[in-house]
Amino acid sequence: MRAGQALVADVVPFSWVDGPGNRFALFLQGCGFDCLACHNPQTIPDDSVHAQKLSVDDVLARLREAVPFVTGITVSGGEATRQWPFVRELFVAIRESSDLRHLSTMVDSNGDASAQVWQDLAPVMDGAMIDLKALDPDVHRYLTGRDNDVVLASIRTLAELDRLAEVRLLLVPGRNDSDDVLARTADWLVGIDPNISVRLNLFATHGVRSPAKGWPAATSADRARYEAVLTNRGLTIVTAS
Repeated sequence: MRAGQALVADVVPFSWVDGPGNRFALFLQGCGFDCLACHNPQTIPDDSVHAQKLSVDDVLARLREAVPFVTGITVSGGEATRQWPFVRELFVAIRESSDLRHLSTMVDSNGDASAQVWQDLAPVMDGAMIDLKALDPDVHRYLTGRDNDVVLASIRTLAELDRLAEVRLLLVPGRNDSDDVLARTADWLVGIDPNISVRLNLFATHGVRSPAKGWPAATSADRARYEAVLTNRGLTIVTAS
């Protein structure tokens, strides 16, 4: 596929859960992870009969229809960085357009990208939001089917590039949410950047596949405990945008 085209799983013109403010969200098809707790498993395969090929100009046209009502654009997935040349071309076009350049440009990612990809995207994006499913590699492998070394390296690289908007912690009761695990995760993140922003993504069962369908959902009481442990270790928890 040409760099000027992407395989797109979905376009959401107005979203308030995909970054700061009301945003135009573009979900690209394909992901290298196979997360048990994924709420959009249809975006995991590299191809889908439901996906559509869109050019940069196609996306810009849809974005212009939404621009009076949004503060920025977020490219998500699937995994956005699997089609990073398209993301870069799109963000360049936005910055070169007088009617769009005021919009912030964000990437929502599982962190499965090389340092070179982030270095190539950094000059044209305002930030990246990285999902950290688990600090422990064995737990990460169970939840995603992949090791987490590249994810941890992505967090470090983006912090060094001043493009780490936030880290999103998926917390699954009984899997990765003990006080000890939370404390070790917090200490690792604070070691990267004491001012790092963290958002909590609490596990819920809607949209997920087996065996995750049978896991207990996180509760408001769980959230209160998570926040208490993490803030006690020096993290800043981000709430609704």
